[in-house]
Amino acid sequence: MKQFGGTQRNAYLPILYLAVIVLPVFLLGSYLYNENLRISQFREFKTHNLQEHISPPQQTKEDEDKKINLVPLEACDVFTGKWVLDNVTHPLYKEDECEFLTEWVACTRNGRPDSKYQKWRWQPRDCSLPKFDAKLLLEKLKGKKLMFIGDSIHYNQWQSMVCMVQSNIPSGKKTLNHTAQMSIFNIEEYNTTIAFYWAPFLVESNADPPDKRDGKTEPIIMPRSISKHGESWKDADFLVFNTYIWWTRNSKIKVLKQGSFSQGSKEYNEIGIYVMYEQVLRTWANWLEQNIDSNRTSIFFSSMSPAHVRSSDWSVDGGSSKCEKETEPILDMSKPIDVGTNRRFYEIAVNVTKSTSRVKINFLDVTTMSEYRKDGHTSFYGSRSGKLITPEQKLDPRTFADCYHWCLPGLPDTWNELLSLYIIHTT
Repeated sequence: MKQFGGTQRNAYLPILYLAVIVLPVFLLGSYLYNENLRISQFREFKTHNLQEHISPPQQTKEDEDKKINLVPLEACDVFTGKWVLDNVTHPLYKEDECEFLTEWVACTRNGRPDSKYQKWRWQPRDCSLPKFDAKLLLEKLKGKKLMFIGDSIHYNQWQSMVCMVQSNIPSGKKTLNHTAQMSIFNIEEYNTTIAFYWAPFLVESNADPPDKRDGKTEPIIMPRSISKHGESWKDADFLVFNTYIWWTRNSKIKVLKQGSFSQGSKEYNEIGIYVMYEQVLRTWANWLEQNIDSNRTSIFFSSMSPAHVRSSDWSVDGGSSKCEKETEPILDMSKPIDVGTNRRFYEIAVNVTKSTSRVKINFLDVTTMSEYRKDGHTSFYGSRSGKLITPEQKLDPRTFADCYHWCLPGLPDTWNELLSLYIIHTT
C-alpha cells in the first residue's frame, strides 16, 4: 500500500478536522435538541393533564349568568337587566325556616298554591351578581347598625333582610323587639342591629307612630319637622330611606299650619303633592348634611315600589281585575311598560338625592325592574289588620287584593341583594 505523500496528507487535513471536531459538536447539538424537545413534550403532557384537573369545564350561557365575578359597581348598571328563572339558587331562604316572618307576607303559609314567584333571579345586562352570601354581609355589618326608614314597603324589605341573614345565626343569639316606632332585630354574635323605623313621609305626620293611625283619617304632614325622627337615625351606620305610597292618595296633601300634633293643632292647608314632596325631600337632605358624617354612615334612597292594580296595563284581556291571578313576570323587557307608577315623584327624588354636597346619597333604582313583577304581590295571600282574606272577600279583588305589598321570599330579596352589594363592595 502506498503511503500518502506530503501533498496528499495536507489535502485531507480539513476532512480530518471536520471529522474530529465538527462532527462531535453536531452530534452533541442534536442530542441536546432532542433532549430539550423530549423535556418540552413531557412538560406539555404534564401541563395538559394538570389542566384537565384544575380547569373548569366549558361554561354554558346559564353558567355565565351565574358567575360570581362582579364588574365594579361604578362600571355596571346593576339595575338594568332581566329576570331569569333559577331553581338552583332561589329562593334565598325558605318561608317556614324564617321564624321572624309575619303572617302578613307569608303567602305560601296563607294558602298561595304557586311558588314560581320565589325563583326569579335578577340578571344585570352588563355584569353578573355574585351569589348572596349572608355570612359575608354579616361580617361587614359586625358591630354596626343597618336601619330601614319609611313606610310599609320598607317594613316589607326589612322583614326580607332579617330572613336573608337569620339562618346563619345560632338560636338564642338573635332577638326581635318592637316599640311604637321601631322594629329591632339584634344579632348578639356579630353585635349587629337591623332595624326598621316607621316614618311614611320621613317628616312628622299624624300617621306616626303606626299604632295611633286608624286608616281612615287623611294624613297631615309637618314638612319642615324631621329632627324628632332624626334623633333615632344618628347612630346608624347604614341608613336606607323610602317614601312614596302615602303621597299617591290625592293630588293635594294636608299641611299643618302651625304648632304640632302633640299640642293638638289641627288647622291645615292643602297643597299640591309634587310641591310638598320636593319640600319634604329637601328638608330630609338638609338634615342629612347637617347631622350625618358620610365618612361613618352610608346613605341610601330606594326609588318607589310599583303597584299592579289594573291588569289592563299588561294584558288586553285584563278586564277589571288586579294582580290576583298573576303567576308570571312580564318577561318582555325590550319595551317599557306603564303600570301607573308616578314618574314625577321619581324625577324629584333623583334630583334631590343628587343635590347634596357634604353627604353622598346612593340611589337604589329598583322601580323599573319591579314593574315587571306583577306576579310577586301578596294579593289574597297576605293579611289585612291581622286577619286573612276570607273566601267571600276573594270574590271582590278590586277591594281586597293587595297589589302593593310583596310575598316573601320574593321581590324584596332582590332589592336587598343589590343593597348588600353596595354595603359589601363600596363601604
